[in-house]
Amino acid sequence: MDTRLGRKLCVIGAALIILVACDDSKPKGIVYTLYRASPAFPDMRIHVATFDAAEDKDYNRNNCEIARDLFANQAGVTVRYWCERGRFAE
Repeated sequence: MDTRLGRKLCVIGAALIILVACDDSKPKGIVYTLYRASPAFPDMRIHVATFDAAEDKDYNRNNCEIARDLFANQAGVTVRYWCERGRFAE
């Protein structure tokens, strides 16, 4: 392959990636954050994960709830896990 053609293809590919990343026409997902309590302090909110994919409105909530259930249903887990709408806030 001609090196000039290869460079042009790289530039075109990079431009396409930038266009996709900057595309505001896609729906923005609603952010959800997974928290857990502490065994010593049941009212404590400890950040576990943030779900912020730019997908449809239920995508992040569903993934947060799946993760919540997976964490909570492990053998020996005694703390509470829950999801809240929005980004992590202390």
